[in-house]
Amino acid sequence: MSIPAPRAAALPAAARPRPRPRRRRRPARAAWPIAAFLLGYPVWWALGLGGLSVVVLAVPMAVALWHRRPIRAPKGFGLWALLLAGYLVSALALAETPDGTYGELAAGRVVGYLMRLAVYVSLLIMVLYLGNLTHDELPQRTLVRWLGVLFLTAVAGGLLGVLAPGFAFTSPLEMALPSSIGGNPFVANLIHPTAAQMQHVLGHAAPRPEAPFEWANAWGSDVSVLVIWFVVGWWTYGGPYRRAAAVLVLAAAAVPVVYSLNRGLWIGLGISAAYLVIRGARPLLAGAVAAVAAAAFLLSPLSTIVAQRLDNPQSNGIRAFTVAATVRVAATSPVIGYGNTRNAYGSHRTVTTGRSPWCVECGHPPLGSDGQLWLLLISQGFAGALLYVAFFAGAVRRYWADRTPIGKAGTLVMILVLLYMVVYDGLISALTLYLISFALLWRNAARTSDPGEAR
Repeated sequence: MSIPAPRAAALPAAARPRPRPRRRRRPARAAWPIAAFLLGYPVWWALGLGGLSVVVLAVPMAVALWHRRPIRAPKGFGLWALLLAGYLVSALALAETPDGTYGELAAGRVVGYLMRLAVYVSLLIMVLYLGNLTHDELPQRTLVRWLGVLFLTAVAGGLLGVLAPGFAFTSPLEMALPSSIGGNPFVANLIHPTAAQMQHVLGHAAPRPEAPFEWANAWGSDVSVLVIWFVVGWWTYGGPYRRAAAVLVLAAAAVPVVYSLNRGLWIGLGISAAYLVIRGARPLLAGAVAAVAAAAFLLSPLSTIVAQRLDNPQSNGIRAFTVAATVRVAATSPVIGYGNTRNAYGSHRTVTTGRSPWCVECGHPPLGSDGQLWLLLISQGFAGALLYVAFFAGAVRRYWADRTPIGKAGTLVMILVLLYMVVYDGLISALTLYLISFALLWRNAARTSDPGEAR
């Protein structure tokens, strides 16, 4: 007679088969496109891609999303989709020349439109890609620390711009592109690596750091966002060694921050400090640290440069002229805009258009180049600008209750976006960082609401 085999339940606990532990996927394997963007940014910059690398990396992100169907989307993301749809419709007006502007439809206008379209689509893919990665595949703290590494890169680039402002070279992409495309001023700013821009904001030529980003204002906007995540990753979540290193890095960063002559950046840092005092876990300590830092700065030679910048607001007249002209032109196509920027007749100094041997100060930037809000007004009308504001303002309202360090930091970035839209052009690197910050907020909310993700 055969003896039946004992059932598993009858076996002693030590003899029962144990379930195989679930392997934790390395972030570099599951989230390698984001790691390639944030950690490999100096390489992209040297190749001539810089912020445009997000367009290249959107391809593997889209493939990964296709295999992860169904795809989750955050609340309020329909506004971004509508913004993108409106940009597609705005192409119908690319050939239009509104009153007060000049220029016919040419390759440069089309290239600029297509480049912005590629960036908008890529950023949509990037946000969905980040939000559909699990916490095991990409922990929140890992993503925050990757942003901190990019801050280190920006500080190094800023110091390069201060110490060697003439540093520049021809990138491989610049060599490969035909002159008809690479010679376009907008494209040239993106693909030609330079350490600094020489501008006359103090009444004389002075370098403003921009490496490794597109231009000096992009450097200022990006640094003000990255420093927030650097503090969260290296101070809030850091040990004693990381905290000591963070203090040294922030002290070194003060040099290019001041030499950037960037009033928007200075205002943003002031708002960030006030936000930290109001919403920080230790407001009295934060206030004391801010006071000591301010006193040390005022006693340093750097304060003289700030005073000179505030006494020389040469850009105010240019901004006033272009903003007024932008609003006036946008009012003639308030729903779909004109698809791209336009050049206006005259300048803030004269009715003459453009530079000439007898009027070297007659040049002016294109309409829509003084801030993302003005770019949206002329390219997508008042409807596009309203969608942009509603998207980021909605994020502030939705995630304000998140009191975690990541939640408070991400909400601060959303507030800065609404400030910077009137002074900074968001494309390309700045808008990428804004939306990575938005994705961090979305992922944080998903973790607290989903028990499976909250592990």
